[in-house]
Amino acid sequence: MSGQDLIDAGMAQGKWFGKALSAANAVLERGGSFEQALETARGFAPPPARTLHASDAVPFHMNIEAETPEEMANVEAVTHSMRELLRTPVVRAGAVMPDACPAGPIGTIPVGGVAVSEAIHPGMHSADICCSMAISTFPGVAPAALLDAVQAVTHFGPGGRPRGHQIRPPLGVVERIDANPFLRDMMSAAIEHFGTQGDGNHFAYVGTIKSSGETALVTHHGSRAPGARLYAKGMKIAETHRKLLSPETLPQNAWIPADTQEGEDYWDALQIIRDWTKANHALIHDLAAERLSAKVADRFWNEHNFVFRRSDGLFYHGKGATPAFDNWAGDATDLTLIPLNMAEPVLIVRGRNAPNGLGFSPHGAGRNFSRTQHRRMQAGRSDADIFAEETKGIDARFFYGVADISELPSAYKNASAVRRQIESYDLAEIVDEVQPYGCIMAGDWQANAPWRKKKQARS
Repeated sequence: MSGQDLIDAGMAQGKWFGKALSAANAVLERGGSFEQALETARGFAPPPARTLHASDAVPFHMNIEAETPEEMANVEAVTHSMRELLRTPVVRAGAVMPDACPAGPIGTIPVGGVAVSEAIHPGMHSADICCSMAISTFPGVAPAALLDAVQAVTHFGPGGRPRGHQIRPPLGVVERIDANPFLRDMMSAAIEHFGTQGDGNHFAYVGTIKSSGETALVTHHGSRAPGARLYAKGMKIAETHRKLLSPETLPQNAWIPADTQEGEDYWDALQIIRDWTKANHALIHDLAAERLSAKVADRFWNEHNFVFRRSDGLFYHGKGATPAFDNWAGDATDLTLIPLNMAEPVLIVRGRNAPNGLGFSPHGAGRNFSRTQHRRMQAGRSDADIFAEETKGIDARFFYGVADISELPSAYKNASAVRRQIESYDLAEIVDEVQPYGCIMAGDWQANAPWRKKKQARS
């Protein structure tokens, strides 16, 4: 039997022809009929391509209010993007949180977006897999001392810890990385980036618990290079499936079928990356405690860039959305963290599992405009003046010594409005808060980069 026989029988030519012909000819060699061989070959044919949902056919919950022209433009862009995303054939429902803002071409899940699907979409958890929050309390430790200790032990910016200062992740995590086909070539990155926090909006925040007065450390970061590399691999595999299963689907919404070996291995890789990230938070907190000869009294954490599988068998993708349903993970507590900005409290909340939020709450304050747009809006004011005004009353530090103006409070949505919408949409119950003392962020790490210094010297 040849490929032309399959085409003549009405089959669409593809890479699957090789395996189909091998199996069909094996049937003929065993004395089977031509019709039996054709039927065997048909079993290798891919399923028919899945077409897009009709516009507005999938349930969509809006949990956001616009109070200014900038917010109206933001909500319009978010809504447009979500409606395109919800046309993806395997997606069942979507929701938008009060902190939502666009994050790519139309059809890309926004920050503050939730999508429920039959499959796993790498583009819906993004490259910063398991971006997450962790809190530890340090009874009897002064906030200033804790902030100094954290600055001494953490690492922000690109790259990882230099040789001689690297720390291996826990043995169990290392063994699982080595056993997973998606991760086994990332061991050096998993070691180099362990104990680091990245750049952008990631931070180490020190404050006091409102209800008890205890000093607390809150960290915010994701899975660094290991997570970014897993995301890149996942997107490539998802794209292969997209071309076969649903060419009309936008590339950023491609999916990996959960019932394939690749789907199982990718899901396992996500759980390993989650455990690496959790251990990374704990390491930074423990290093600070060790430096102070202090004890940690309490600790919990939660992710807000991840995929969760619930009892209905569906995959709940939260892109900048905090789980607010019971038992969202094996190590889940009933409390999660929602930061607002460096000058505002970090909210300690209890999830409401609101149907209108698909079981999620916001992850922070979000943005109404891009970093570039925010910088343009500050024209005429020096960075020093902006920094002094917006960090008044707190000890705000930048790891690289140069302020990143796009991370100051004015770059984010109004904290009071976000807090009000959390309550009005019943997304979470605010039970306590960490009041700000100080915060460390990467800052503008490129300002004094060697390549920039050389360029300035030539000009």
